[in-house]
Parts: sequence; structure tokens; C-alpha cells
Amino acid sequence: VFRALAELPDNAVSEIEAGELESSTVIRVADEIVVDLMMEACGVSCDEASSHIETKVINGVAIPFANPELMIRLKQTVREKDSWDRNYLEDMIRRRANGKRM
Repeated sequence: VFRALAELPDNAVSEIEAGELESSTVIRVADEIVVDLMMEACGVSCDEASSHIETKVINGVAIPFANPELMIRLKQTVREKDSWDRNYLEDMIRRRANGKRM
């Protein structure tokens, strides 16, 4: 992740000190884009989340992303948008179980 962020124009990630990520809840890297770095979100650690990653190949590039079950766990907030997202993801899981595509 750090190597990828170092490719951004301002190299803002270089300002993060060794060990800072492990001792912080969130570190915001504001470069050409803004990225929040976290070791844990909604009680889910990076290690735990890694077993819930799906990969799709798009134009020859493997893209890893959280599966719907993990996304539901990461959307356990009071934000209305997260509630909508949870409903959509739950519907996606039901459709997959019934052999339907979204």
C-alpha cells in the first residue's frame, strides 16, 4: 500500500513515520486523492479481512476487493448511506444464493 501511495504526485505518504500506522486509529494521506489507512475498521482487523477478499481480473489486472459479507461488517455504522449499502449487499447475497446475478 505504501509503495502504491508513493507513486502519487506529492508523495504525501512519505510523511508517515515508522510504526505510526500501528499506533493510530486512522491516518489520512492527502495527496492527489485522499486515502484513510487503518489497521482495523468496525472491529475487523486487516488479518481477518484478508480471508474475505475476492479478486477480479479487469483488462489483465487483478483487482482485490472485499466480498459482500465483509462489506456488510464494515458498514455497521449509523450513517444512512451505510444502511442503504447493507440492504443492497444483503440483497446481493440472497440473489447469489438463488443463482441470480446483480
